[in-house]
Amino acid sequence: MDVLSLGIYVVDVLGRPIDQFPEKGKLVLFDELEIHTGGCANNTALALTRLGVSAGAMGKIGTDAFGDLILQTLTDNNVNTVGIQQDADVSTSFTFVAIASDGERTFYHYIGANGELRETDLNWELIKTAKILHIAGALVMPSFDGVPMANVLREVKALGITTSLDTAYDATGKWLETLEPCLHHVDIFMPSIVEAQHLTGRSECREIVQFLRSNYNIETIAIKMGENGSYVSTPETELSVPAYSVNVVDATGAGDAYVAGFLAGTIMGWDLKATAELASATGAACVTAIGTTAGIQNLEETLKISRQQSAVSRQRN
Repeated sequence: MDVLSLGIYVVDVLGRPIDQFPEKGKLVLFDELEIHTGGCANNTALALTRLGVSAGAMGKIGTDAFGDLILQTLTDNNVNTVGIQQDADVSTSFTFVAIASDGERTFYHYIGANGELRETDLNWELIKTAKILHIAGALVMPSFDGVPMANVLREVKALGITTSLDTAYDATGKWLETLEPCLHHVDIFMPSIVEAQHLTGRSECREIVQFLRSNYNIETIAIKMGENGSYVSTPETELSVPAYSVNVVDATGAGDAYVAGFLAGTIMGWDLKATAELASATGAACVTAIGTTAGIQNLEETLKISRQQSAVSRQRN
């Protein structure tokens, strides 16, 4: 297995367009409703298999209809589900996503089964088969965040497996207090710019990278900046990659798609620039359809996005 995606698995119910919420007790109509599987680990695993990279899923869901939907969707997309646990005592995690006319999203989230994932739930025989262990959804898994996650990352690195980490927004406000034990054992770190700023107390990308590398010796850092593209750094190289221009329908899951593209490039042995461009193209593909993975196609179709943008840039110059 190329990548094992460990973390949060969620069902997303998306409504669009929702530009404001009604007063209490009132009703407002909206035009579109869709139900999709979501969650950082789910989105990344699905996008990886679309790109032709073998992926596995590891996390916790309920024994309910939403849990069954997650399992079925993963299976339909050729994701290995051996690492998914179904717990009869808790419901599957759920998010209502209100999508505004401009594509911006507002979330109502029930943490559910993701909050019950523990270090003791993990299937180590499966972990040992992976080339990369990607933890997706750090800071929103209260029974696994912090020291338990750090223990897993340390052990995985000791096995010679590459470690990758992606964060979620920390509603508790603890940020570095929770994540610090983990950062010492991370090879690839891919936070959003807002998450990185909260974690480090620094505002500029170079300052953020300097803080993370000097304190935790993280090899590869990719900071996702939405419509402003991404900033990627290794000890040898730094580069900025633009967000590719596409018709934005729904930005949900774009960051997870970026991560999948970056991990796919890493698995295929591409250089940093090609890897970051694939990541940006995968993120761009994601926003062209409602839902976290509906817009993502195969590797060749995804690469067309970056090629088209490169051609446009050359014409302008």
